[in-house]
Amino acid sequence: MCISNTNNGTVAKRIQFLGKGAHAGGAPHLGINALNAATMAMTAINYNRETFRDDDSIRVHPIITKGGEAVSAVPADVRMETFVRGRTLEALMDANTKVDRALKAGAMAVGGSVKIQTIPGYMPLQQHKGMADIFRANAVNLVGEENIGYVHHRGGSTDMGDLSHLMPVIHPYVGGATGVGHSATYLIEDYSLAVIKGAKALAYTIIDILGDGASHGNSIVGGQRADMTIPEYLKFMRNLASEETFDGGNA
Repeated sequence: MCISNTNNGTVAKRIQFLGKGAHAGGAPHLGINALNAATMAMTAINYNRETFRDDDSIRVHPIITKGGEAVSAVPADVRMETFVRGRTLEALMDANTKVDRALKAGAMAVGGSVKIQTIPGYMPLQQHKGMADIFRANAVNLVGEENIGYVHHRGGSTDMGDLSHLMPVIHPYVGGATGVGHSATYLIEDYSLAVIKGAKALAYTIIDILGDGASHGNSIVGGQRADMTIPEYLKFMRNLASEETFDGGNA
C-alpha cells in the first residue's frame, strides 16, 4: 500500500485548427495547411518546456485526433486534444496561458485559425496528514511496515483534488497489479490485496475517525480551514471554462 501527498491538477483542451483545402500535389500553394499549424503549435509548446519549473511538475501531452481528410489534400480541418497539468493552481494557470499562446502561434504562422475550448478538469490534490497517518497505521496492521510506501507527488490527476479544496481528504493507493498504468500491460495479479485489504484499510480508518465520539473526526474537521467555499469553487470552475476563436490570418 502507498501513502501519497499531492497530485497535479489538470485542464483539458479541445482544439480545432482551420485552414484551406487544396490539391496537395498539384497546388499546395493555394491551401492553408492546418496540420502544419498544429505541428508548429506542438513545437511551440515544447519550446516553452524550459520555462516550466521542476517543482511545479507541469505536464502537457497533446494528441492529434484528426490529421486531415485525404493524403492528396492539404489538411483544412485538424483536431487536437491535450491535458495541461500542474502541481498548484498558480502553476497550472501559467502553463495554460502558455499553451494557448502556442496554439495561436501555430495558426498565425500559416495564416489559419484555431478554436480553443478549455474545459475545467481537476484541482490539485492536497491530502490531510492526520487522516493519512490513521490510514497508514491500519495499513501497517494489514500488510506490514515493509510493504508501505510513500510518494511525495504524483503527476496524474483526480477528482479528489476538487474535494481536497473543500474538505479534508486522503487518496491512498493499493498495490496488487503488474504492468504499466493506462497501458495494455496493466493487470490485477493479487485480488485480495488490491480489493479486500484495500477496502479493509479504508473501513478501519473510517471506524477510527468516527469512533470514541468522533474525537479524531472532530479534530480533523476543526483543524483545517477549507481553501475554497463551494460558491468560490463553482465560480473558479465556471470562469475557467471558455471557448475562443483566433484568426491567425488577420492577426
